Amino acid sequence: MHVGFLGLGAIGTPMAAHLARRGPLTVWNRTAARATEFAARHRAVAVATPREAAAADVVITCLGNSSDVVSLLDGPDGLLAGLRRGALFLDCTSGDPASSRRIAERLAERGVAFADAPVSGGTNGAETGTLTVMVGGDAATFARARPVIEAFGRRIEHVGPVGAGDALKAVNNALLAINILAAGEAMATVTKAGVPPRLALEVLNASSGRSFVTEVLVPERVLTGTWPRTFRLALLDKDVGIATELLAQTGVSGPVIELAHALLAAARAELGDAADYLDPIRLTERQAGVEIRG
Repeated sequence: MHVGFLGLGAIGTPMAAHLARRGPLTVWNRTAARATEFAARHRAVAVATPREAAAADVVITCLGNSSDVVSLLDGPDGLLAGLRRGALFLDCTSGDPASSRRIAERLAERGVAFADAPVSGGTNGAETGTLTVMVGGDAATFARARPVIEAFGRRIEHVGPVGAGDALKAVNNALLAINILAAGEAMATVTKAGVPPRLALEVLNASSGRSFVTEVLVPERVLTGTWPRTFRLALLDKDVGIATELLAQTGVSGPVIELAHALLAAARAELGDAADYLDPIRLTERQAGVEIRG
């Protein structure tokens, strides 16, 4: 199948590279030079407009948010001008459920199937083709989408109707944010209490307080003081914001998620949109007057 891929960011680029090894691929990116460079390195064709990228059997978007996807739909060079009846549209953006449902309705009018398919696993999962993909849509659309998603995903789950994938991804990232904030506070506390950070982490990871943050992120990045830039704090803040909106929509009381969103927003205001999602731990270190190293 011919795939059109839009959005060559940190996650999208390796996803598109896996697809390029499977068959014909057309790529588009807001920064045209990035698409041109990608096409030169892979068996792909770079195009100048979303309309050209949409002239494919399967169209995949991997952008910053749902608003970015919506902004590409209309106009003479927009996606809707290029989509073919019978095409499949997969949105791998970490979007919001309501926007995905509206997009799906517009595409259905043109005979185009839609699924929201946000991914989890970070840049490492994207590069190794082992992403977790949460697909929202009907069963027939999921069956069509799965062979395409298998190019970059390992755990591929049909989680419900359109919007369900976005909802699950937002809640997942809310838990990630909570774990980051709590791990920073916990590690700063035990370090100041006299426990060597690496020893403290080894004990925590053999106990009930462990998480992906303590098992992977803290030892690889915090203890080493390397602080790579892999996922922007602004994007995590956006995702947790979607989770807080879901609380209101579902009528669920969520003070912990709401507090995490407030703390992320404060960290983002202080650190800027270019900050990495683990940088709130650096703020905790600064406020506590301690470095968590081992």
